Amino acid sequence: MQEKAITSQLIEYKTELSTELQLIIDYWARNTVDTTNGGFFGRIDCLERVIPDAPKGSVLNARILWTFSAAYNHEVNPVYLEMASRAYHYITKYIIDHEFGGVFWSVDYNGAPLDTKKQVYAIAFTIYALSEYYMASGVEAARTKAVELFYLLIEKAYDPVKTGYFEAYTREWNPIDDLRLSAKDVNEKKTMNTHLHVLECYTNLYRIWPDKALKEHIWLLLNNFFDHFIDHKTHHLQLFFDENWNRKSGLVSFGHDIEATWLLLEAAQVIRDEAMIAKVKKVSIPIAEATIKGMDADGGLWYEYEPTNHHLVMEKHWWVQAEAMIGFYNAWQIGGNEKYLELSIQNWAFVKDKILDKVNGEWVWGIGQNGDVMPGEDKAGIWKCPYHNSRACLEIIKRIGYLSEL
Repeated sequence: MQEKAITSQLIEYKTELSTELQLIIDYWARNTVDTTNGGFFGRIDCLERVIPDAPKGSVLNARILWTFSAAYNHEVNPVYLEMASRAYHYITKYIIDHEFGGVFWSVDYNGAPLDTKKQVYAIAFTIYALSEYYMASGVEAARTKAVELFYLLIEKAYDPVKTGYFEAYTREWNPIDDLRLSAKDVNEKKTMNTHLHVLECYTNLYRIWPDKALKEHIWLLLNNFFDHFIDHKTHHLQLFFDENWNRKSGLVSFGHDIEATWLLLEAAQVIRDEAMIAKVKKVSIPIAEATIKGMDADGGLWYEYEPTNHHLVMEKHWWVQAEAMIGFYNAWQIGGNEKYLELSIQNWAFVKDKILDKVNGEWVWGIGQNGDVMPGEDKAGIWKCPYHNSRACLEIIKRIGYLSEL
């Protein structure tokens, strides 16, 4: 494709994502603020009904905090900062455990502790969000708390012998039988998903606190991916391990595969490790190629594949598409192969056609095998948050950069 045609295509892509970002932000500001009990509602169902007494998840609230903070850092709008501050104050008052440290997995609609287990994944997202909020607000207490949570993870969850992070603990930081992040996960002590988002949060924390020990832990996490999570034969990421890094599942998650390519590169770039940057770039293209096996002809990316019984989960979840948009764009930036840019744009076309809720705003949970919207899934909830889709918009807008001015 000629350079002029690519530039025109990118300008259109950026323009459309700028519009979509505004729509996502507007949806959450308009529909999710809980003026009765504080913070934000814990759930909106697939019929756009607010469930006022739904539990409020720590991951949802952290992702709301990150989204409004990141939106403000992209475009100075006092409404964005107001929404971010609302989330920040709710998290610091109700979701952070001021007695034992860390965050509760969930609180009830009044803010009382509900599920008090300490899930490392949730703490990671809190660090991620607090770091972004500090960039937006300059509130020193946000950075102080993010650093405090980093030290807590190193003290309580880091494996000093084998490296890596254990999944979960009781409220008091004792061993817990059920380590799973969700019901569909394998009950194992170390998972790719948690490590990916610990890496992501440490990367964001390093932007506001370039500490030597933090840099070392980012480097260790990157090596965990090369040593354990990336299967260098299949170029998929392995998801579940025991405490000794013995693989416990062969399940393939296409969304996590493509998400990891750009998050690993971002981490290596933020710590300015040139050797690691080169190493990540080298492996990113094969992972992107392996992800293409999960692409449907309509531009959508399937959810999961189980190699042992050749079972493809023929669902197209909203967050998987968001990660495909960024990940394939990233692959194009690495190697210049226009095929990846086309895959990113084709995936966005699928999102526009099937995932955007053109009536109510935001994105639906996903599309099932029959091509219809998956029934009964949340519009907002413990897992359905404004993070993946707003981040995809923000990330690609940033990467296209100056081209929109040409």
